[in-house]
Amino acid sequence: MWTWLFLAIAIPVIGAAAAAHGRYRRERAEAEGAMAALAARAQAPRGSFDPAMIADLPEVAQRYFAHAIAPGTPLRTTVRLDMRGSFLLGRRDSYQTYALEARQVLAPPAEFVWMPRMRSGVLRISGSDALVQGHGWTRFWMNGLVPVVAAQGSPDLDRSALTRAAMEAIWAPASLLPAHGAVWEQTGPDSARIGFATGVEPMHLTLGPDGRVVEIQAMRWSHENPERRFRLQPFGGTVEAEARFHGFTIPSRVRIGNHFGTADYLPFFQVEITRADYS
Repeated sequence: MWTWLFLAIAIPVIGAAAAAHGRYRRERAEAEGAMAALAARAQAPRGSFDPAMIADLPEVAQRYFAHAIAPGTPLRTTVRLDMRGSFLLGRRDSYQTYALEARQVLAPPAEFVWMPRMRSGVLRISGSDALVQGHGWTRFWMNGLVPVVAAQGSPDLDRSALTRAAMEAIWAPASLLPAHGAVWEQTGPDSARIGFATGVEPMHLTLGPDGRVVEIQAMRWSHENPERRFRLQPFGGTVEAEARFHGFTIPSRVRIGNHFGTADYLPFFQVEITRADYS
């Protein structure tokens, strides 16, 4: 009797777990395919960087590009990234820290596919966050069995993801050239406002005297607030280090999060870029 009772309970549980894991694997395969397709659509570079091409830009923009792109560097705008660091899940007053490793293909200001693996003790969270050809999704699973986030295909999500795609242009500096639709306005001795052809909210950069990025921020359409209601709110963070990859000097260690510049700021995204491949 006990054997039959055990089987009556175990078989449906095992079946449900297998079905859930199958869905997880399908979603992961879809994200891998989207990542490969985005990389394959990378446009050929529009020539190589010549300082003469930025001579008419505001001083702060000239300073940025002179620091970020070495003369003669092919102006590629799609990059494959590897990163590692920490992901803080929760609120400023209560969060859990996960070790993070992730891969990403980024084509600013409008597309990206990010595939992280996070761990904290026995807990594992993996999945993908993406915006591809105007369609966004956020899908994360715990231990490949329990869905923890399953969001996709809404105007709110797409608008939020578009801000991420634009802000991460700091990892593909050529995408910030006016030839690719970026509009630079100097807003202070060391600050700039950058608008994008996508119409997303502008990004604001603060630079050092040598042209390195010190801070990055934007107003992002987000529901990361107590009311869980989408609205524009500050998003951004600080740059702690930089590195050069294939002629591009980019922020290599960042701390970024919601409510930047307010008492509720939590830099939940703390990563180091370990590889940036523009080939």
